[in-house]
Amino acid sequence: MVGTEDTRLIVLRGNSASGKSSVAAGLREKFGRNLAIVGQDNLRRIVLRERDRPGGANIGLIDLTARYALDNAFHVVVEGILYADRYGAMLQDLLRAHRGVSRCYYLHVPFEETLVRHATKPDAEYLAHVTEVQLRDWHRDKDLLPGDLETVIDAASALDDTVQQILRESGLDRVLPIDR
Repeated sequence: MVGTEDTRLIVLRGNSASGKSSVAAGLREKFGRNLAIVGQDNLRRIVLRERDRPGGANIGLIDLTARYALDNAFHVVVEGILYADRYGAMLQDLLRAHRGVSRCYYLHVPFEETLVRHATKPDAEYLAHVTEVQLRDWHRDKDLLPGDLETVIDAASALDDTVQQILRESGLDRVLPIDR
């Protein structure tokens, strides 16, 4: 078992440019300290510099990082594309093991909107390296985890509305942050 009855675990999944990182940042901004963001891109691309592939080392590192934070009384947001066929078993195990409230969300953004959102990213170097061809190759329409674990939030939901929905449904809107 991992975490406590008081910890919250939120999983945010979706395609590239669906708003996962923005939602995670919005949750932290609204909640405050004591909310750990376990970002797939950070652990996979920055820490390990690993390609996204089945059986990758980042899968275990995401799991260990989330468990460590939960065991140290942090609320946790795990966010990333997190393809169901590669990350699903790890996420399901983590959700089963968590003692507290767990909520999963899939940000569903059609490919055409993905292109529009991608073009607004402020990182010029990233934009130069990630092309429409790559985005199309990465895109999986409604790559949901089995078992109806996820609430699907569509592209029409504004960022603040999505953040407020997750705060409310996870109960984080009723929890006081700990100033660490």
